[in-house]
Parts: sequence; C-alpha cells; structure tokens
Amino acid sequence: MAAQGEGAPARAKSEQFDAVIVGAGFAGMYMLHRLRGLGLTARVFEAGVGVGGTWYWNRYPGARCDVESLEYQYGFSDEVQRGWTWSERYAAQPEILRYQNYVADKLDLRRDMRFETRVTSATYDEHTGLWTVETDKGDSVSARFCIMATGCLSAARVPDFEGLEDFQGDWYHTGGWPHEGVDFSGKRVAVIGTGSSGIQSIPVIAAQAAHMTVFQRTANFTLPAGNRPLTQGEIARSKETLLEDRKHARETPGGIICFEYNETLAGDLTPEARERELDTRWNQGGFAFLGAFGDLMATHEANDIAADFAREKMRASVKNPDVVEKLLPFDHPVGVKRLCLDTDYLQTFDQPHVDLVDVRETPVERISKKGVVCGGREYEADAIVFATGFDAMTGALLAIDVTGRGGAKLKEKWAAGPRTYLGLGSAGFPNLFFITGPGSPSVLSNMIVSIEQHVDWITDCVKRLTDGNIRSIEPTREAEDAWVSHVNELASETLYPQANSWYMGANIPGKPRVFMPYTGGVNVYGEKLAEVAAADYEGFRLGA
Repeated sequence: MAAQGEGAPARAKSEQFDAVIVGAGFAGMYMLHRLRGLGLTARVFEAGVGVGGTWYWNRYPGARCDVESLEYQYGFSDEVQRGWTWSERYAAQPEILRYQNYVADKLDLRRDMRFETRVTSATYDEHTGLWTVETDKGDSVSARFCIMATGCLSAARVPDFEGLEDFQGDWYHTGGWPHEGVDFSGKRVAVIGTGSSGIQSIPVIAAQAAHMTVFQRTANFTLPAGNRPLTQGEIARSKETLLEDRKHARETPGGIICFEYNETLAGDLTPEARERELDTRWNQGGFAFLGAFGDLMATHEANDIAADFAREKMRASVKNPDVVEKLLPFDHPVGVKRLCLDTDYLQTFDQPHVDLVDVRETPVERISKKGVVCGGREYEADAIVFATGFDAMTGALLAIDVTGRGGAKLKEKWAAGPRTYLGLGSAGFPNLFFITGPGSPSVLSNMIVSIEQHVDWITDCVKRLTDGNIRSIEPTREAEDAWVSHVNELASETLYPQANSWYMGANIPGKPRVFMPYTGGVNVYGEKLAEVAAADYEGFRLGA
C-alpha cells in the first residue's frame, strides 16, 4: 500500500448520514433545521470559523444588506422572530451576523456543523445510491442526499493583475475582509471596483484615508439607501405580522412587500405622472424604483425614462464638474446590473483627497511595488482594496469536484453554462440539490424568501422519497432542456441580457455568457414548484 502523500490530511473513519449540507449560511442553517424536523441525520460542512456564509466573509467597511432588515430575516418561526429585534432599516453586516448566531444558538445548530472545513469533492455511487463527500481536513462521509447551500455570492474574485505579488503594501478583497478590521488612517488607498461593495465601502474608507484613488471601469446606477433607525411602531408591527407577511412576499415577483409593483405601462402615464411615480420611489429608497412602471425592465422606452431620471438625480448629488459625468452610467439600462444603494457615495468625490480614474479609457496595466500602474502612470498607494466581486451563482459550487452517474463531472456538463431543472437539480446527478441555484429567482429576489422557498420544497421532496421508500430523484434530460430554454426565453424578453453583468458571468474571464437567474418572479416560480410537486415531481425521475 502506497504511503500517503506528505502533508496530505489523514482520512478519518467514514461516517454515514441521511444528508450532507455544504455551507452554513442562511440556506444551510435552515436546511439543517428542516431535516432535523423529519428525524433525519445531517452533517454541515462550512469553510468559515462560524455560521454566516456571505455575511461571515463580507466584513468590509460599510457592508450592509440592500433588502430591508424587517424582510431580510427568517419567516418560518414565530418564536425565533420574536426573540430578535433589528435596529436599522438596512442592517449592517455585524448585526446580520449576530442575528445568524442568535438563530444558530436558538435552534442548537452547531452540534451538527463542522467549521474551518472545505468540501473538495462529492461523488455519487450508483451501486449504493450514496454520495461520498470529502473535505480538506480528511473527512470522508457518505449520505443519501447531498445539498449544496454554497451561496450565490461566496466565491470572491481577485483579478490576476501582473505584479500583485511585488506590491509592498497591503491588499484586501471586500469578500474576504480581515476579521480584526483594517485601519486606513493616514494611508494612501487605491480602490479597484465600483460595484455594490465598492459603493458601500468607498465613503467609509475615504473618511479615514489620507488620500484615495478610485479605479472605475463601469459607472453604476446608485441611489440613496435612506437608511435610518427603525421606529418602535415598525418593529412592533413586524413582530405581529411577519409570518403573514412572508406568505404575501412569496406572492410577489421579488419576494419583497415593502413597496407595490406598478403594473401600469410607462406609455399609459402622463409625463407628470411618470415624474411623480419615479420621484416618490427614489425618495422611498431601495428597489422600489424598479417597480415604477410595468414595463420598466422590458422595454427601452420605459427604461430610458427611468434611467434619465436616475442620472439627473445622481448628477445633482455631485458638485465636482471634473468627475460628475464619469460617475453617470450610459452603457446599460437601469436595473440590468444590480441596483446599488449607497450612503453618501457620490458626494465622496467632492472631497479634495479623493480622485477618480476611468480605467475604461486607460485600463489598469499592472500592480507595481508602489501602487497601481494605469494609462502609463503609477498611482502610489499604501493599500489596495479589490472590490471586484464574485464568481457568482456557480463559482463556489464548481470549485467542488462533483461527480455523478457514469463518472460525469458537473463542471464539464456546465462548461457552456449551468443546466438545471428549476434551479434545484441537474440531470445525471441523483439526490443532489442546489439551494437558489442557477435557473431560479435567487439573486433577483429577497434571498431569504427564495432560500425558504427552496428549502421547504426540498424538505417535502425528501419526505416523499423517505416515506415512499424511493431510492433517488433526478431531473430528466427533457425537463432540464425545456427549463433551460424557458429561462433563456424569459430573460430574452427583458433588458437583463443587454449588460455585461455578473448575472451573465461577464466579470469572470472565460466564463460562458449566460443569464443565470430566472426572471419570471418568485410568485410565478413558486406556482411552478407547487405544480411539479403536486404531479408527484413531474420532470424528475424517481428511482425504485
């Protein structure tokens, strides 16, 4: 027998569970709770030191949810929700993480979790009908069900700039921020990226830094979040109505009830009425703006009205004539990239110690020992912050070596883009479930609502298999092909595919350009889930 490779982890004695769950964020935590309710055994593997998922890793300055906190919480338990009180309209990362730890304590979840452990492979055995899951710590466990709660925004992308290893200062990625925090006082800071994490962190870092240089490739639509402390009345009402509100949220396109979607087409409104509608929603803050017209995300005519309005509002927020036009987005419709919510982001560029560099005109060439080289000029920096986002939707999942029937590799099957049925499973991979996977509403919705929708469906499915002594379930090729076509067809009827967004995988070199979320809405999607389950999982093959 060959000796184990030097430095390789020793393999522990294999354990068997009913299910293995990968990830201990909101999805993994709720999945574990529901499986326990069925009397099943489960093991959760989590790379972080504790629960939290996205909110464990994203600790950058200014990190904050863009869904209102009263809606961005679990809605499955009255006891759980009454034991927690939110402080702000949009909760900051530390408060969200405290909430997740509160839930983990309340439901005693940690005893079935293994932290600081990254899953490296998951392999299906056709003879036993079991998945073997292996980790970087030497675990090798088997389970009937393998459930991926890996998250949509959890694989941070650090650009492979030439010379980064030579940089003499410190560099950070917003998706993997040091837990002890970073003090930028008196430092020259370069920030690369102006998506959500850049827009949230730039004002906070600028308040500390001696000088800041922001490198922007794409200007983004951003509007004031309107964050504020919650009133006692709002908190009391939420505690009385949350469970009913959650049912209502599942009947909306975005899983959000804090605003109403206006179904009236832009062309059916007078110019004055359109202006009032947009102004009201802009002042309300949040994603209400995208619900101003029934065709805002479907036609250029309606979208241009909203985009022009947004640009004028943004323009009025900046006094510096040298940068204001560079901060305005003209290359994509409003909303087709994640709409950003900010607190004093645009106003930051009026400060004398903050500079903006347009890297679309003069791309970043390399990182030097002293800073960032761009357009033939070296911008010296003591620290670099990469606010460059994530390999969204598929990155964390495909980082795992997933092997299904006949040695099929998920990574190879998805080489031209993800292929799923309902975003829940993929043909050739029995008893493998994705929570908020590609082909489901996921990132176009309130993630907590979509997570609960998926976990509840998976739980009912697992119960059906267990009670019926059914060995396995997997999508049929025909159902999967039809669903992929349906997702693509719906997306093509919107403006979403017209931008190089992370929804399309456009921020990752070499990644297929495929629009990954389902644009039909949480409500329509939920009706489809119910129909499939009522027809004894139509579109899935149930094994004997």
